[in-house]
Amino acid sequence: MNVTRIGRVRRACNSALVLALLAVSGLAGKKEEEASTMATNHPASAAGSRIEAATLAGGCFWCTEAIFKRQAGVVKIRPGYTGGTKANPTYKDVCTGKTGHAEAIEITFDPAIVTYAALLDLFWRAHDPTTLNRQGGDVGTQYRSAIFFHGEKQRLAAEASKKALEESKQYKEPIVTVIEKAGTFYPAEEYHHDYFARNPDVPYCRMVIAPKVKKLEAGH
Repeated sequence: MNVTRIGRVRRACNSALVLALLAVSGLAGKKEEEASTMATNHPASAAGSRIEAATLAGGCFWCTEAIFKRQAGVVKIRPGYTGGTKANPTYKDVCTGKTGHAEAIEITFDPAIVTYAALLDLFWRAHDPTTLNRQGGDVGTQYRSAIFFHGEKQRLAAEASKKALEESKQYKEPIVTVIEKAGTFYPAEEYHHDYFARNPDVPYCRMVIAPKVKKLEAGH
């Protein structure tokens, strides 16, 4: 199955899952409302004054969530939408590519265990930062590569990390990752959270996410 077909499978599987959830719970409207009211300009709350935030976009947020949740020092991850202009967007809205939002993850982490620089290193390894508005079969501005920094320290770290990657000549093509100030983050609908963990047998999870996770766990 080629990557374009995988992208279509992902969307088809997602639609089927949504319908199943609707049939079982009848709470789709409530879930969207809950997601909208939880939008923040700051990281999800967590105990401990040392906890910091990182907001990253590197394609499908099912993939990035599955990868980063395995990183020691990560306290919590929320998939969601950010970087656009539409308030309280839904997944359906973002899929049109007209909201300006990217699929992203909001990470809360303990810098005493994992540094922001280490998270950026994992970010670069977890996706292809040279493909503009695309990761594999997922195409559109919502799948762009982006680092949304929280504060001047993170901005400088992100720019230095990107420059180091460019100078390493690891990629022949230019790095297209954008570095922007973090804005309002809108958590995704509940069925997107822990998607890989809850749906390991879905084709997209087996064919796209699982190989990525295995590769990174092997240290590649």
